[in-house]
Amino acid sequence: MNPTSTRMVVLLARPGAGGPQPEDFAIEERPLPALGPGQLLVHNTLMSVDPSMRGRLETGEKHYTTNFEIGAPLDGSAIGRVLASTADGIAEGSYVRHRMGWREHAVVDAAGVSVVDQQAAPLGAWLGILGQTGFTAWVGVKRIGALQPGEQVFVSGAAGAVGSAAGRFAKLLGASRVVGSAGGPAKTAALVDSLGFDDAFDYRTAEPRRVLRELFPDGIDVYFDNVGGPQLVGALKNMAINGRIALCGMISQFSDDGRGQDINNLIEAVLRRVTVRGFIVRDHEDMRPEFEQTVSAWLRDGEVTALQTVVDGLNHAVDGFLSMLQGGNTGKALIRLDTTVPV
Repeated sequence: MNPTSTRMVVLLARPGAGGPQPEDFAIEERPLPALGPGQLLVHNTLMSVDPSMRGRLETGEKHYTTNFEIGAPLDGSAIGRVLASTADGIAEGSYVRHRMGWREHAVVDAAGVSVVDQQAAPLGAWLGILGQTGFTAWVGVKRIGALQPGEQVFVSGAAGAVGSAAGRFAKLLGASRVVGSAGGPAKTAALVDSLGFDDAFDYRTAEPRRVLRELFPDGIDVYFDNVGGPQLVGALKNMAINGRIALCGMISQFSDDGRGQDINNLIEAVLRRVTVRGFIVRDHEDMRPEFEQTVSAWLRDGEVTALQTVVDGLNHAVDGFLSMLQGGNTGKALIRLDTTVPV
């Protein structure tokens, strides 16, 4: 018999001055709606935790979707197995990607899901390197950064899901040199030793403006910015003439030392004729078929890997989310809700 209720993570309070805490969340059992026409009952297998969710916890507009509401469940990208279907073309037993994560079961509209091909790639890859994070990296490097063969690239937050993909894609698309930043010596070393970066630095101990001048004596052609703050300032001071900056994320804006530093240095974009362009990946869906075809082939050939950090169980979802915000993940941060399913 299919379930009529499910456990889900609910927001109890907005973050205080110290940022989100475990006590700001709770797990509650709530009823599932009845299945209507064109809907699916899904048993979630995997869910994504993403830096963009940090902004949704606030009441402001530092996000590109909706704010989470106090007393309401969180949501986000997830993959699950269809238990029941009233939709044409999606059979029971299929795996689908949808937006009703942070719960063990969900009723979703079939129009808003995509069927996942497990033969093309493992389930985890469809939330990471082949999912929205990988697609974000693809759009940022190829369209927004307009990378040309032989150019030099800097990626901040390079050990994260988007950053690690952006660095690898840049190399495969012809960059002559790719440098990344990460937090801590282990992650910094991993960028070069196992993730394919040509060089790397620890943003926690290095001064970005100085180290980028040393690493890019001829200037940065493309900067893929995941963090804003001092690293964006350092890049602005070291861009090549006619360089491009792809603004993907501004996670530093939630810490006191990140605010106000970048805007005060925008004159550098004028002096160096730099194009600075922010982007939201959903505006570039026309690129998805090329992205999935190219990157799935790279994945099969071993040119890219589905780099991920997996935490098991809904009970530990908040811990996994908070750890990700503190840099505790390498690659895509995932919560596995069904531990019998490989990722």
